Amino acid sequence: MNCRIQKPYPKIKVEKKSKDTARILSHLYASNEGELTAVLQYSYETFVVDDKEIAQILKEISIVEMHHLAILGKIIDLLGASPIYAEINRGEETYWNADFIYYDTDLKTILEINMEEEKHAIQNYQMVLNVIEDIYIKEMIKRILEDEYLHLEIFMRLRQNL
Repeated sequence: MNCRIQKPYPKIKVEKKSKDTARILSHLYASNEGELTAVLQYSYETFVVDDKEIAQILKEISIVEMHHLAILGKIIDLLGASPIYAEINRGEETYWNADFIYYDTDLKTILEINMEEEKHAIQNYQMVLNVIEDIYIKEMIKRILEDEYLHLEIFMRLRQNL
């Protein structure tokens, strides 16, 4: 199954350095709802899901999310901030931790959690589109959003087929 939209990502670049924009992106990057969490959530699930086909889909989605993580990390770096695994809010760093992962093993529950998390990711990316002004970052976020919509669709189909 193809777990990413078959369309290239835009070139990774920014209009200018901006620590404020980097701070906003840190939520997408390494918060409890960020790409780092998605990568590790789906990776964990590949270990505990007995259905080999679904485990493979989870692995492929995790790889796509890892690509999103790398893109955001590079953008944060280009913006002049360090791409640490933390959300920066009001000057405070909340470091990523393993408590952000749902350690469920029931397939139905896993798919329902994943659907909700993809919905949150979509909402968060859309919110960022409304608050940042950098045209290059907006273009990239729009492209990443296409993958996130596909992931939501995949999880919905898998859940329906149970």
